[in-house]
Amino acid sequence: MDMYIRVKRGKTTYFIRCKPSDKVLDIKQKLQELIDQPANDQRLSLPDTGEILEDSKTLADQKIETDAVVALTMRKDDNEFEELVVGDLVNSIMTLKHFQMIDCRDK
Repeated sequence: MDMYIRVKRGKTTYFIRCKPSDKVLDIKQKLQELIDQPANDQRLSLPDTGEILEDSKTLADQKIETDAVVALTMRKDDNEFEELVVGDLVNSIMTLKHFQMIDCRDK
């Protein structure tokens, strides 16, 4: 049975058609064609928990269902991966660097 997942990186979302029996490495190889980045330089994780998905396991093994949101981070020049902002990536990615806090209380 076909399904799809949403892979998010920054403000970009990739809709990837897949099967529950696909391994995470298969998803990374599909992404490699789209973003021209080697699969071993990609990390896929669950945005709400920060859990890193294992290449050798299937989507079903890791309880990934259709319309799931998966976060993509890339390996940096220093060989470390970008930081994943854990939280609600379903709607957007925001860190304190992206906006200014405004006090809206009555003065």
